[in-house]
Amino acid sequence: MKKIVIPEKVKSYRKENRLTQEEFGSLLGVSAQAVSKWEKGICYPDITFLPELAATLGCFIDDFFVG
Repeated sequence: MKKIVIPEKVKSYRKENRLTQEEFGSLLGVSAQAVSKWEKGICYPDITFLPELAATLGCFIDDFFVG
């Protein structure tokens, strides 16, 4: 079974680029609360949003899943 690593990817990218959750959310057009929930693994972005998220993070959609 594959593990979802969106929380780790989002938090790592945001911190490497010295962005607040609000600033990162603005890049994507989402709230800081949404970013917080993604980072905590409380919820995940809608599947249709994954291509834009991957482009922003500079990775492939497959990189959100390991195992």
